[in-house]
Amino acid sequence: MKQIVMGILGVGRIGSLHADNVIGMPDIRLKSVADPFLEAEEWRSRGIEASLDPGLVIDDDEIEAVLICSSTPTHADLIERAALAGKHIFCEKPIALDPDRVRQTLAVTAEAGVKLQIGFNRRFDPSFSKVRQAVVEGEVGDVYLVKIVARDPAPPPIEYVQDSGGMFLDMTIHDFDMVRFLSGSEVEEVQALGAVLIDPAIGQAGDVDTAVVLMKLSNGALAVIENSRKAVFGYDQRVEVLGSRGGIEAFNELPSQVRVRSGEGERSENPHYFFLERYRQSYVDELETFVTCIREDQEPPVSGIDGLIPLLIGMAATTSMRENRPVRVPEPAL
Repeated sequence: MKQIVMGILGVGRIGSLHADNVIGMPDIRLKSVADPFLEAEEWRSRGIEASLDPGLVIDDDEIEAVLICSSTPTHADLIERAALAGKHIFCEKPIALDPDRVRQTLAVTAEAGVKLQIGFNRRFDPSFSKVRQAVVEGEVGDVYLVKIVARDPAPPPIEYVQDSGGMFLDMTIHDFDMVRFLSGSEVEEVQALGAVLIDPAIGQAGDVDTAVVLMKLSNGALAVIENSRKAVFGYDQRVEVLGSRGGIEAFNELPSQVRVRSGEGERSENPHYFFLERYRQSYVDELETFVTCIREDQEPPVSGIDGLIPLLIGMAATTSMRENRPVRVPEPAL
């Protein structure tokens, strides 16, 4: 099997995770990484070229594919540079926070004829994939209701909040994508409520830390998302789909399935503490899918348009919350 040579742009927390996963994959070679803040010797000691300059990766003719894991404001420019250099691209969400900028970037990648996969990793979670499969195979019948609970164990740093684009474009954007994925339908209208109940500094930064979003879908179903920046018991991640033939749920995953029973009651472990633990397998599976698409010349299952649509939903939810009214989601026309 032909070896695929890769490079990574941005090797912070998520980029380093992807690097470890790439290194563990057969017939894949991670040749180089670039990050303006990296410790080059750490990577070079592992036999990987390292630079502060993304050109090390983008301009290398041996590199066939790049993973873009840098900060959000850099994504669109790096995608375009990589596409024009003929690289296949995996990029963490979002492409950009401006829909027109996203459309421009998608036009460049389409013209270049390269593959672009967006990092909505939760689609590849084994439990959520089974829920999706049950819907596709008609096991739950016609979808009536989709419910998603997504709560972080603790708020992010205020510096992150200030540049994130807001809760709906940073955190809930994953859930907007999951509504589409699980229901097989598009979001037509949203109504969002938000509050600052956890950290006043988040409110001072112009954001919220607690939210509920109601949605009308094009197939007639309804969906609800419940978010919180702080669940003291851990990373709370649950989904449910109810339909005409029944329902299916995916519950929190626990570090251990051991339960203790006594006269005082039953006790089990709390959920995984954060996303790196909870979604570890999904990060492996999404990269394996990206590699398969390159090898077999297939279109990635999470395409550029899948990066644009949740952004439009998130912007509509932000408007809804601020203006206290339902808001239609615009068409994602390219």
